[in-house]
Amino acid sequence: MRIGKQDGAFTAIATSDEHSITVRGEDLCRDLIGKIDFTDYFWLLVCGVRPDAHQTAAMNACLVAIAEHGLVPSVQAARMTLAAAPEAWQGAMSAGLLGMGTVVAGSSEVAGRYLAEVVAAGGDASAAIASLEGLKAARQKVPGLGHPQHSGGDPRANRLLEIADELGISGAHVAALRHLGEHAPKVMNRPLPINVSGAIPAVILDAGWPLAALKAVPLLARTAGLAAHLYEESERSIGFIMSNHADLAISYDGKVAE
Repeated sequence: MRIGKQDGAFTAIATSDEHSITVRGEDLCRDLIGKIDFTDYFWLLVCGVRPDAHQTAAMNACLVAIAEHGLVPSVQAARMTLAAAPEAWQGAMSAGLLGMGTVVAGSSEVAGRYLAEVVAAGGDASAAIASLEGLKAARQKVPGLGHPQHSGGDPRANRLLEIADELGISGAHVAALRHLGEHAPKVMNRPLPINVSGAIPAVILDAGWPLAALKAVPLLARTAGLAAHLYEESERSIGFIMSNHADLAISYDGKVAE
């Protein structure tokens, strides 16, 4: 059965023969192993070209900012999976990554696509205000703004934007985010600081990262954080403790057996 287009059967990422392995046009053993760090390799793999020094610094900052976020649901899912199946690191890692959606970690992609829309509409203060008013009328949240704990300002976001300025890469997306952050509290009538899920896409998109690959950034970063949690879980397990606490905290309100 033919499903979808059947032509264009090509890949530009990697190939190999009897004597060599080529990745993005470079010899893996001669040009890459031992000569390129992983952040640069990540950029090369996805974008097809090596990053410049500013792009590397921006990506490093974003990966560090989002790698660890405590015992969020995705981490709990991973740790409880490993507690139940200690031999299945891959299953536990998958459980954590599969839990990264529009609320946790995947929110960077949502914010990035929203910023791209604001930039496409002009990216200035008037475009930001018009967008905010539209969200308010639709009773929708502002992607990339607001934080339940850091109501006075997300320190991670502030630092990432500082780094973008220092590197000289702040462009249309950072500007649009700052316009949103400036005007959202007045339009929405509540504190809405720029959060890390807004800063990451603003910085990395202005650095030249493709919008369609945006979700790869928090996925890669959180993989490192999950590895730490899974190693700790294997050494001193809290998976069943979390499960037991959940069982105690949740009351049953269904039908009573007669």
